[in-house]
Amino acid sequence: MTIKKPEQDSDDFDLFRQAFGSVKPLKQDKVAPDRQEKLKAKSRTNTKSTRRERQVTASFAFSDMYQAALPESGPMRYCRDDVSSHLLKQLRRGDHYPELILDLHGLNREAAKHELSALLHTAHKQLIDCVGIVHGIGSGVLKSALPHLLIQHPHVMAFHQAPLEHGGQGALLVLVETAEPTFNPFR
Repeated sequence: MTIKKPEQDSDDFDLFRQAFGSVKPLKQDKVAPDRQEKLKAKSRTNTKSTRRERQVTASFAFSDMYQAALPESGPMRYCRDDVSSHLLKQLRRGDHYPELILDLHGLNREAAKHELSALLHTAHKQLIDCVGIVHGIGSGVLKSALPHLLIQHPHVMAFHQAPLEHGGQGALLVLVETAEPTFNPFR
């Protein structure tokens, strides 16, 4: 360890001043305490309004009156007109693994519609292309209503009764159209 002499310190300080002499010091960006409280209150208000806006954006109005033409025999399945039917075969074989699974057990029809809407919105935004929806067998209310609801949603490309490892007759695998990524690091 070397001990610097006082004249060596002043030489270093002079060199520093020469190199950075024309630089202005930065202003402090601290917020006064009374102003901080105002900013926190404002952000709380904005958070509540943005949460409400996000909920409205995520919700989709499903119609209970819509009845789609679905297959009467065999497993429940659907494929949008602009989507290759090969995707339906892949769903049937279990080639797609659901990244999100929604369990609708114990929910009534209205609550199931809200949860379904939120699931499809989340999958679309998070670039998740396959989700699983467990409706159970029970009395068959959700099992019969779910396909008619799914067909109405614009992001649903296809669905098929899930293979046994994902719920069998009590579940559906759904292919979701994903949002375009907004950021591409390779551009």
